[in-house]
Amino acid sequence: MMDKALIIFVRKPELGKVKTRLAAQIGNEKALQIYHQLLDHTRTVVTETSCDPFVFVTETQEGEYWKGFSMEIQSMGDLGVKMHDAFEFLFDKGYAKVVIIGSDCPELSQVHLEKAYQLLDQHDLVIGPASDGGYYLLGMKKLYPLLWKDKNWSTPSVYQNTISTIQKLQLSFGELEVLNDLDEEKDIPPHWREHLSYSI
Repeated sequence: MMDKALIIFVRKPELGKVKTRLAAQIGNEKALQIYHQLLDHTRTVVTETSCDPFVFVTETQEGEYWKGFSMEIQSMGDLGVKMHDAFEFLFDKGYAKVVIIGSDCPELSQVHLEKAYQLLDQHDLVIGPASDGGYYLLGMKKLYPLLWKDKNWSTPSVYQNTISTIQKLQLSFGELEVLNDLDEEKDIPPHWREHLSYSI
């Protein structure tokens, strides 16, 4: 067991149930293919990073895709409750640094994850802002339940409201660079368009 844990929140890749905003623009089948590409990218980045990875899925998944990863089921409730419970689960296991990411960020790299853990050496928290007003990464060394209270998830206010909570708690935080989540057709990286088995 290392002292660093990584939470990866993912959905079960099912037609019509993933990347719904993107699907409204390009169709369910293409959106599902993009989601598989996002999962592949996330898995590769995590595999290259020095940490214990825990995949929190929306429901039980069969197969070998996440072989080598610890698998857990996300708790019931809104996104804030789910994140709180995942952090609590890993702090209860004794981890000193816990970071969470989703599977929506094609720009995420091993460098970002390693830097996040390094920033926790000097700060109480670390956060990676997303260009849409949310965040693609959050990390801490102890549980702060207020971080997930009274937040309007999936809105442009999430990041700023979270920073306001951090400041109210008088905590220090390190900040990563702003990255783009993939939510709409315009967010698809050009090189993904070239190599995927469909055209848009």
